[in-house]
Amino acid sequence: MVFHFTGQLDAYSESQFMTYVTDVLKPNKSPAVIDLIKIDFLDSSGLGVLVQFAKQCKDSKRRFAVVGNARVVQTVKLVKLEEFLHLSEDLDKAVSQLST
Repeated sequence: MVFHFTGQLDAYSESQFMTYVTDVLKPNKSPAVIDLIKIDFLDSSGLGVLVQFAKQCKDSKRRFAVVGNARVVQTVKLVKLEEFLHLSEDLDKAVSQLST
């Protein structure tokens, strides 16, 4: 399952993001990819909600990945969360890795 997001992932959108992702993922155990390629802005609240997503996936033993554009990747790497979030710079690569 791939979630595509646009705009900003920040303090104003984190609650809506987590509610939506949780509601969609609840009824199944499919692997999940969070596509942030079209995100314009990611702040510490956005990073926090991505960490919550990752913890939720790990707790439920769900395979997952986060895909981002150069700005998102730079921000995630700056705080050293790339491994924890299973960060990928390519959507096709992330999807194929989760489907094997």
